[in-house]
Amino acid sequence: MTEPAPSATRLDDDARRADPATFEPRITAFVCNWCTYTGADLAGTSRLHMASNVRIIRLPCTGRIDHVFIVKAFERGADGVIVSGCHPADCHYTSGNYHARRRFGVFRELLSFMGVDPERLTFSWVSASEGAKWKDVVDETVARVRRLGPFDAYHQLAGPALPTDDPFAAMEVRDDRQGGGRGVAGDTTAGPGVSHQAGAPAGGAS
Repeated sequence: MTEPAPSATRLDDDARRADPATFEPRITAFVCNWCTYTGADLAGTSRLHMASNVRIIRLPCTGRIDHVFIVKAFERGADGVIVSGCHPADCHYTSGNYHARRRFGVFRELLSFMGVDPERLTFSWVSASEGAKWKDVVDETVARVRRLGPFDAYHQLAGPALPTDDPFAAMEVRDDRQGGGRGVAGDTTAGPGVSHQAGAPAGGAS
C-alpha cells in the first residue's frame, strides 16, 4: 500500500522547522483546572505579553495526568511539554500534586531512556494568583526548547499515522453540550470561542 504524499502545508511547515532562524517550538501544557489554568487566565486578562507557542489542555488535577498523555504529545508533534498544577499542600483534591511530583520524578528518567531530552519537559507549581509566574514559565520553556531545536524522533516514527497537518488536531474534541464549540481533550467545559493559547484560556475558569 502506497503512503499518501505529504501536503504542501506540511512540507512548508517542515521547512520552517528545519531552519533555526524561523523555528518556533510547539509546546503542549497539561494544567490543573483549579490553580494553573486560572493563573493562565489571569495572565491573559492582565494582558501580560508572553510567547504564544503554548496550547493548553486542562485537566481536573495534575494527579490525573498520565505519562501516556506526555508521550502522545511528543508523538503528535510537540517539541516540549509543560505540566503545572497547585502548590504542595494546596491541592483541591488534597494530595494529587504529591502523586504527580513523585510520578514525574521517575518519568524524567524514562524520557532519557526513550531518547527524549528531559529538558523538553517542564514541571512547575503555579497558583491561581500567579499570572506573572505562568508568563515566566511559558517564556522560559519556549526559549529553552527553541535552543534545543525541533524534536523529530517521534515525527519519523509516527509520521504516516498523523491524521492531519495539524499535530494538535487529534487532541481536539467536540463538546455538543456547549453548543458545538471546540474544546480539547480533558477540557469538557470548554465552550465556543475559548482560546487555548497561553495567556488567553477561558475567561470564566474557576
